[in-house]
Amino acid sequence: MKLSILGARVIDPSSGLDQITDIHIEACKIIALGAAPAGFSAMETIDATGLVAAPGLVDLNVALREPGYSRKGSIASETRAAAAGGVTSLCCPPQTKPVLDTSAVAELILDRAREAGNTKVFPIGALSKGLDGEQLAELVALRDAGCVAFGNGLESFRNTRTLCRALDYAATFDLTVIFNSQDHDLAEGGLAHEGAAASFLGLPGIPETAETVALARDLLLVEQTGVRAHFSQLTSARGVALIAQAQARGLKVTADVALYQLILTDEALIDFSSLYHVQPPLRTRADRDGLREALKSGVISAISSHHQPHERDAKLAPFGATEPGISSVELLLPLAMTLVEDGLLDLPTLLARLSAGPAEALRLPAGKLAVGGAADIVLFDPKASTVAGEHWLSRGENCPFMGHSLPGVVRYTLVDGRISHQA
Repeated sequence: MKLSILGARVIDPSSGLDQITDIHIEACKIIALGAAPAGFSAMETIDATGLVAAPGLVDLNVALREPGYSRKGSIASETRAAAAGGVTSLCCPPQTKPVLDTSAVAELILDRAREAGNTKVFPIGALSKGLDGEQLAELVALRDAGCVAFGNGLESFRNTRTLCRALDYAATFDLTVIFNSQDHDLAEGGLAHEGAAASFLGLPGIPETAETVALARDLLLVEQTGVRAHFSQLTSARGVALIAQAQARGLKVTADVALYQLILTDEALIDFSSLYHVQPPLRTRADRDGLREALKSGVISAISSHHQPHERDAKLAPFGATEPGISSVELLLPLAMTLVEDGLLDLPTLLARLSAGPAEALRLPAGKLAVGGAADIVLFDPKASTVAGEHWLSRGENCPFMGHSLPGVVRYTLVDGRISHQA
């Protein structure tokens, strides 16, 4: 299909483009920016006056809950929600049932994602069999089946030698390893950041050192093995300082942060609302400020939703008995726009952290608007407002932002030049 997007403010962080112009699409590709090619006649046009056109957002952590957890969500429902948030490419973690440690599971996810057609899906394979941290998964077979990186989530390797051997193996084949650095022993039994709020509420704490001790070990192993590494779900100011130091001494590591960690702090737990129960936990205002500064400077190059949908019952028990996680992928762009509203980032920088940054971190074919490239585009109105929950698509309603008025409305999401979401 031939499609023209007319009069948008086109922002492409990867090339530095920021101007009002037109985009012309044919056969899933962008064929021109600006004037239409000779002989081109659009079958459909979108009047994008007043809208921003940007690369489709790239989310590095969206739990699709399929296979195995259909009561929480499905590939169809959660990719539909992602498209509503402006996402065109997403990575799904290996915590499925069965675990994403075989080619069969990877192929199942990719087949169902193609059937749904809402977004492009890039699976993250398990680094160890069953995520038990003992035996290495079949990484090369998983890569050949479509996995773009490998991780163990918060299920840490208890034996450092085993982890080192896994990283050596991954480095041999130039595979990317994703670290969710949290020391199992220091975090065990904890529910909230170990600090004043947890003490006041009587909740068992997870100290900042649960992150920094594991992070220091992981960075040293990355340096020793030379593996490509991405650090996910950073939560502390001292944690990002360790990443900054590693980058300063030439270590090629990247990092992302969960969007809700840039907005919320452990003060949100004051009413024991299970909607704020997340792992790793929300930390202090000083930690949030440290994460924001790292995002601004580029030490953290990617913002992710870390979307974890749950059925209603999963959040109805007392705080400590509820399942951790927030459903937020369909609010990714409006929630992120609050960072522009707060004056932390300008719009092009924010879009870089939502598209080019995450794409480059995992070497994904996404995150840019280029002639000849895939027509994965988000069109949004920066001056309109989204009321969170008004048109909810995710199967998980465990979102603390429900009812909030947020800046920006996603008007269209296009995947390969096809409209996958329209407001």
